Order: sequence, then structure tokens, then C-alpha cells
Amino acid sequence: MELANYLYEKLCSVPNIRIYGPKPSENIHRAALCSFNVENIHPTDLATFLDQQHGVAIRSGHHCAQPLHRHLGVNASARASLYFYNTKEDVDEFIRSLSDTVSFK
Repeated sequence: MELANYLYEKLCSVPNIRIYGPKPSENIHRAALCSFNVENIHPTDLATFLDQQHGVAIRSGHHCAQPLHRHLGVNASARASLYFYNTKEDVDEFIRSLSDTVSFK
């Protein structure tokens, strides 16, 4: 939960980000991931640039949730996921890479 909160808070600091879903908390249990979009950047383009320019892997697409995407009015989203082997330093590197990619557009 601590790492999920850290990812969410750090992602909120990136300009033009829209995060989908509630903030992780003691009352709302969710996986250590964030689905999001960046204004004026397609999620697939974002994922490609992060991979090719920074070696950072995220998912893009429907994430097997097409009805939810239709409800949200978006055609796709990006998703950063964490697991037990990730650290706060990994999140910091992701945010640095994401900020660099977003500012490149």
C-alpha cells in the first residue's frame, strides 16, 4: 500500500496527467498500479517513447476493460504497475522518465 500511494502521489505531480480510479488508502484497497492518460499524447505513443528512450516499460491499451474505457470516454489508457521487487527509487526513475517524455512533445 505504501508503494501504491507513493506512485499515485508522484504521478499527480506530472503536468497534464489524468489518473483513473481512487487514490489508494486504508479504506480503498487497490493493486499497486495507476491507469492514466497524458493530455494530447496517445498512451501507445507514450509507452513506446518510455521504452525506446528510457528503457521503462508500461502497458497501454484497453487492459481488458473496454466497457470502462467507453464509460470514461477514452479510447485507451497507460498503466504503470508495481510488484514486490519494485522500490521508491524505481518509481522516482519512472516519474523522471515520464516527465522527460511529456516535456519532449
